[in-house]
Amino acid sequence: MIKYLLYLLYFGLLFSCSHPKSDNHQFYFNSVSGAQPIDSLGLTLIHEHMLVDFIGADSISPDRWNRDSVVAKVLPYLLEVKKHGVKTILDCTPSFLAKDPLLLKELSEKSGIRILTNTGYYGAVDGKYLPPHAFTESADQLADRWISEFENGIEGTGIKPGFIKISVNESDTLREVDRKLVKAAGLTHQKTGLQIASHTGTWKTAIQEVEILQEMGVDPSAFVWVHAQAEQDFQNYVKAAEMGVWISLDGIGWSIDEYVDRLVFAKEKGFLNQVLISHDAGWYDPGKPKGGDFQPFTNIFEKLIPALNKKGFSQSDWNQLMIENPKQAFQLR
Repeated sequence: MIKYLLYLLYFGLLFSCSHPKSDNHQFYFNSVSGAQPIDSLGLTLIHEHMLVDFIGADSISPDRWNRDSVVAKVLPYLLEVKKHGVKTILDCTPSFLAKDPLLLKELSEKSGIRILTNTGYYGAVDGKYLPPHAFTESADQLADRWISEFENGIEGTGIKPGFIKISVNESDTLREVDRKLVKAAGLTHQKTGLQIASHTGTWKTAIQEVEILQEMGVDPSAFVWVHAQAEQDFQNYVKAAEMGVWISLDGIGWSIDEYVDRLVFAKEKGFLNQVLISHDAGWYDPGKPKGGDFQPFTNIFEKLIPALNKKGFSQSDWNQLMIENPKQAFQLR
């Protein structure tokens, strides 16, 4: 009997080694509450903001906002969008613009929505939100800072980023500091696997970032072209999709008309599987009385989905855009 059991155990182990489990079991994402299996990501909004302070890197300070006040204002909007089935939100507020991982963790725990935060620096607006060392340090030195946040947590909180958020200035030729941010993001991706989401705009700027990454050996699928709705030549979406770039249409909190046209085009041309959508909505602004007006996270569900369903969109299309695509774009191995 014992010999028979050992026989079964031996061949059971042999079978498990020669037939590994599904790859999905090896993938995860970093939320502010810790690592989670990628299959639990669910319906996801990939670009939103809970809190943003536009005062600038030279004046930013946690003393400028009160977490209790932010939670009181933001939480009802999270509970509202949770009713639409949202499971996960990527908070895209970068460093030196009021990124507050502990605030996000509290909002996540109280709402039941998983929230991801980020690492990286925001170079747009002529470097207003860059710390002084961003101009003097090399790409390798900046990457070391961002990799440390992935390995050890952000600013002593123990909370690890779920993606890289950078931004560059629109230009026919990228400025040197913007090129450096892209290189630092590429180095960080190579070390950590974190996806690179870059606030950009038009394809003439985005393609320069992609080419820098390609020169480093980083596949274009590691790059999210943020604010791609700024592009007016739809054929450039086809070029980006063919390269594997993620096309992020992420201003739906403010209007829907231009997104209807772009998404119909993506469906007709067969690249919905390379598109990400979100609102870029929120946010509590400590520079305004009572945090200012907060833009809800609901336009996709209340306006965009009905409009596109009339044009032939199906539940399968929405699952692709809001469940499968975020899972593929932001998974870690």
